[in-house]
Amino acid sequence: MPKVLISDKMDPKAAQIFRERGVEVDEITGKTPDELKAMIGQYDGLAIRSSTKVTKEILDAATNLKVVGRAGIGVDNVDIPSASAKGVVVMNTPFGNSITTAEHAIALMFALARDLPEADKSTQAGKWEKNRFMGVEVTGKTLGLIGAGNIGSIVADRALGLKMKVIAYDPFLTPERALEMGVEKMTLDDLLLRADFITLHTPLTDQTRNILSAENLAKTKKGVRIINCARGGLIDEAALKAGLDSGHIGGAALDVFVQEPAKESPLFNTPNFISTPHLGASTNEAQVNVAIQVAEQMADFLVSGGVTNALNVPSLSAEEAPRLKPYMALAEKLGSLIGQLAHGEIARVSIHSEGAAAELNQKPIVSAVLAGFLRVHSDTVNMVNAPFLAKERGMEVREVRNEKEGDYHTLLRVSVKTADGERSVAGTLFSNTQPRLVELFGIKVEADLVGNMLYVVNEDAPGFIGRLGTTLGEAGVNIGTFHLGRRDTGGEAVLLLSIDDEVTPELIATVRALPGVKTAMALKF
Repeated sequence: MPKVLISDKMDPKAAQIFRERGVEVDEITGKTPDELKAMIGQYDGLAIRSSTKVTKEILDAATNLKVVGRAGIGVDNVDIPSASAKGVVVMNTPFGNSITTAEHAIALMFALARDLPEADKSTQAGKWEKNRFMGVEVTGKTLGLIGAGNIGSIVADRALGLKMKVIAYDPFLTPERALEMGVEKMTLDDLLLRADFITLHTPLTDQTRNILSAENLAKTKKGVRIINCARGGLIDEAALKAGLDSGHIGGAALDVFVQEPAKESPLFNTPNFISTPHLGASTNEAQVNVAIQVAEQMADFLVSGGVTNALNVPSLSAEEAPRLKPYMALAEKLGSLIGQLAHGEIARVSIHSEGAAAELNQKPIVSAVLAGFLRVHSDTVNMVNAPFLAKERGMEVREVRNEKEGDYHTLLRVSVKTADGERSVAGTLFSNTQPRLVELFGIKVEADLVGNMLYVVNEDAPGFIGRLGTTLGEAGVNIGTFHLGRRDTGGEAVLLLSIDDEVTPELIATVRALPGVKTAMALKF
């Protein structure tokens, strides 16, 4: 009988479902990392919420562990690469608390519009300051959504019911999907200029970190009210405080902070600022939903091998898995690469397989490409739900097979259609197991896509590589591997360097300042 540990407080229905499905379960919460490390070896599954940190050390001690189930969306507390290396499936429940989080955003919008927290404190202090609290109606106002995925679309639906005008910024939102939602799609700059209220519904990635920076906050309409129930780090908190103090920002409500628990913050006690302690998923219904879902998913996996909402494996039969595994690794890396490099609205994703790759089951390969591509912008994407999310966002997905071999025995090509045209990357397998990039935007370049990488496009001119190497050396950066390609002599060249440490914004700025550099950015795999 499989055995599961529930290490965080969870609704009792989770344990009940495990037992009903033939899984032995222990509910032991509040353990220290050392205590958990000492006991985890006897369990096949670990069910968690946000308190338990599933680190590499815990995973190394988990000699029998097969699956980690997170009752909720975020998996920041799980070392997914280490889990994958150990062969441990990591699952989450990405849709269990969507309505709850959306409703909390709407609640904070109302609280800002009518200054409810301060009005409550004043009234209970016996002041009866009726003329002090002059609020605004939400009816007829413009709500700007930054992120129009699952939760954002629910907020849009509720806001439209309140007779608001809803505008949205989301690189993956197509005009057709926007029309279906009843929102107007626009650029971030246009949204900032027009919105009376702004609410964020996007994960924290390199692309979205400080999306409301000091520069972008300065572009907003005077008196704008801002709500964040998504992730801490999407807003520059110091710039937000400055905007509130100056009166440019009319109000802000945060449910999430850069540092949590937020026992201290410069925003605290700032006029027109409301805060809640990460309550987005804190309703009875949501807690029950995610507990039931994670128990059902983990039990299905442990008893029958079914895989649902897994973040690091696709749905596969036992017979297909060994042959498809290296192809899916290649597909996910190519998807991630083009997802990090392609900018603007993505209307179409094409997956072209040649040679031996064309003979395989394409569904897991396509799912792996979409998961790598969309995961750059969303931490809820996995190989199971990636096709659904792509369809929900109105993205066209094309699959092309060509069993005839070209330059390589087997090849995968991933192309995206953007406003700038078609962009593509291609890769193959060395020794039938090792994923390798062989073409980048029409330039032949062979590279392993691993860890932290520096991507540079530069003019092909003598001395550039030396200047780059000197710059990196002076910055204390150690190069792991160095890959170079070019279109033609004296034309455009591409460099891909693997770096031992994280590629910092300061390093990117330094490289971009070198003569001849057209583009420089960080990549992560």
